[in-house]
Amino acid sequence: MTPASERRREPDRVAASGPPVLVTGLPRSGTSWVGRMLTASGRLVYVNEPLNPQRPPGRSPGVLDASVTHRFQYICPDNETPWLAAFSRTVALRYNWAAEARRNHRPGDLARMAKYGTAFTLGRLLARRALLDDPFAVLSAEWFAERLGCRVIVLLRDPVSFVASWRRLGWRVDPGELLGQPLLVRDHPHVAEPAALAGSHDATAGAALLWKTARRVADTAAGRTAGIRVVRYEDLCAAPLDGFRDLYAWCGLPWTARAAGRVTAACLPGRRRRTAAVDKAFAWTGLSRTAFRPMDSRRALTAASLPREDAARVRSLVAFGGVSDRSGSRAGSAGWSGT
Repeated sequence: MTPASERRREPDRVAASGPPVLVTGLPRSGTSWVGRMLTASGRLVYVNEPLNPQRPPGRSPGVLDASVTHRFQYICPDNETPWLAAFSRTVALRYNWAAEARRNHRPGDLARMAKYGTAFTLGRLLARRALLDDPFAVLSAEWFAERLGCRVIVLLRDPVSFVASWRRLGWRVDPGELLGQPLLVRDHPHVAEPAALAGSHDATAGAALLWKTARRVADTAAGRTAGIRVVRYEDLCAAPLDGFRDLYAWCGLPWTARAAGRVTAACLPGRRRRTAAVDKAFAWTGLSRTAFRPMDSRRALTAASLPREDAARVRSLVAFGGVSDRSGSRAGSAGWSGT
């Protein structure tokens, strides 16, 4: 276990320009969208999914020089040593050229290395801050807030819409990714709940229980840790300008005419005609391919969902203390208000 005196020591980070930002939440909860809207400020360097165990975008030691062993990696004071060193470099925008060159050699890898390395270097010289868009960090939100001083935004999507999205993509939950992390099970015993689904082909139940698990972990963290804010995805979709103006203030970012214009063009194209420049600004740059595409965010509120019987089952599976979470409700001591 790391000594208390060592845990209190602040890591090397870019403090002069403000704290780094982490946007997290389960995959398909809008993290890419929110991350891109925040980078419209011009004050952040976008870093895509450093904890993703797949390559790309993960397994890039230039970005994060640590070994990711699980989806939804759990980081806490008892296993933080390699993570603190690696993430301190990441949020300080210090790209590890040598480590990246040793591991990844394909032409595409070299192009990513050049782009990320340049973005990190310029960002540091211009006193910009790191923005980590990483749904795989959701179970470690508390650690990011406490040890790296991140402003953490946890996105909560309505459980029925979340499960519908996963089912449409054919995604399944592997309980072993959670149960294979003893410290996670120790600190949050309820993560063992999906274990009953081991070997099951019930994708609906698996996604619902993963949603419930992530919510309970984040709810606990937000209730006791400063610097964590939970935001309902649907609230942002319904009123993106108000929602992002509020998030900009909370993250210490200036809400300028440029930022407002880009958010409007990307989220409410009917309000302001999109231009080629706006499309280019949010296009895939080669650094990372994200799920975000400019669109009217209000369309997400009417996206195809689950049949009535399946929706009712999901509500029952995610129930807390016999009271299920419903779209538009608030639950938990942290006051869930919003990938």
